[in-house]
Amino acid sequence: MTGRLRSWIDRHRLASFLLVTYAFTWTIQAALAATGMEASWTLSILIGLGAFGPPVGAATVIAASGGDLRTWLSQVFKWRIGLRWWAIAIGLPLLVLAVGGSLFALAGGPIDLEALPFPGIYLFAMAWGVLWGGGQEELGWRGFMLPLLQDRYSALVSSLLVGVAWAGWHLPLFLNANTTHGAWSLSQQGIWLVTILTGSILWTWMYNSTGGSVLAVAVFHAGINAMGIYHPADMAALAPGGVPDPWLNFLAEITGAIPLVAAALVVTGVYGADRLTDREVPGSDIVGLE
Repeated sequence: MTGRLRSWIDRHRLASFLLVTYAFTWTIQAALAATGMEASWTLSILIGLGAFGPPVGAATVIAASGGDLRTWLSQVFKWRIGLRWWAIAIGLPLLVLAVGGSLFALAGGPIDLEALPFPGIYLFAMAWGVLWGGGQEELGWRGFMLPLLQDRYSALVSSLLVGVAWAGWHLPLFLNANTTHGAWSLSQQGIWLVTILTGSILWTWMYNSTGGSVLAVAVFHAGINAMGIYHPADMAALAPGGVPDPWLNFLAEITGAIPLVAAALVVTGVYGADRLTDREVPGSDIVGLE
């Protein structure tokens, strides 16, 4: 890397982070779309590889700017955050599932509790989610981009800016018909965008309240993702004869989103938009940059 390029990256850290992040992920996603690979574990693993774009982008910027990569990486190993926050990181997704599932049933949605997966699968889903199914993104989004933004903006504004970048980064998944995202209707995509933005607020709350624990955020992220496989909706009723029922699918999505939106509103109301916590927020020093 030339001195001129290093200097440009150092002066434009956020732009450089996004450029590398998007380029890494979108290149892999484009290659997967070009192959026409059908839905499978292999496709999921390769999509997970593409999800390392955010940490690759962050590491590139920190290295080019002369920062301390070990300081940045130490956020992954920050596990001493107190039992209260571990209970929230693990328990809140379960509460979101319970509330969302109850709303779905109360609204008349068909449920099939007997079809729910064996509870032990949750442990696998959590481990997969932390390491390969979404949690690996957090060293970039929350462990790098968020602290840099919080040097300039409030925690709420920073959360929404990260949320917009995070949502746009997913675009190739919507263009590939063989991914879960690619099969969603326009209404499902709209609800997903709302959950991304509200989720970004909750992720910031978790990150700021734990003093910058990327590990806690990754566990929280994995827990929310894992809730999808335990939704009590009768899957056969959602797509009778293999054809999705638009109304029931919309009902399942919207009732799952309501508790997330409510939680984000409560957090913002209780802690305030400036910090989304009752302690000092992490800034660029936590990622090893001055």
